[in-house]
Amino acid sequence: MKKTIKLTLAVVFVMGATSLFAQKFGRINTQEVISVMPEMKEMQTNIEAYSKDLQESMENIVVEYNNKYQEFNKNFSTMSDAVRQLKEKELNDLIQRRNDFEQVAQQDLQKRYNELLAPIIDKAKAAIDKVATAGSYLAVFDTSTGSLAYFDEAMLTDLAPAVKKELGITDAPAATPAAPAAPAAK
Repeated sequence: MKKTIKLTLAVVFVMGATSLFAQKFGRINTQEVISVMPEMKEMQTNIEAYSKDLQESMENIVVEYNNKYQEFNKNFSTMSDAVRQLKEKELNDLIQRRNDFEQVAQQDLQKRYNELLAPIIDKAKAAIDKVATAGSYLAVFDTSTGSLAYFDEAMLTDLAPAVKKELGITDAPAATPAAPAAPAAK
């Protein structure tokens, strides 16, 4: 009876240890994969065009302010106090309008960036999920986040080549995705 229990425990222990070592773990740098996706180039073009439109609107406000400021300085000595106060208020309102526009433009640009990036991230995640499922990986760690305290890279399979293949990406130099540029203040 004791031999049967010991034999059963030994078999369970060996099977448990074998199944533990049979688990597969992978790693991937999601940022690297996303940066080489063709959609990123299109997104970057869209963001640059949107940023240019915002910049042109900002420049129009600045030009309007400069014109009114020059007119104010030119006619300052001939203006009555009431007209001078009105013109000063107009100039201050233009400064406030420019500041408000700049703040809203930065928020809009960031929102647009996030809206365009979300489907690209979803597509990359779907490809990672598909490759991980097909390869029977128990877990895949994203090395781009740096949230793991330690892992032995040699013990983890790099899924990036398989994910890139799934996405139809041929190996090319990696480019980092640029954050949206805020319209320059004048």
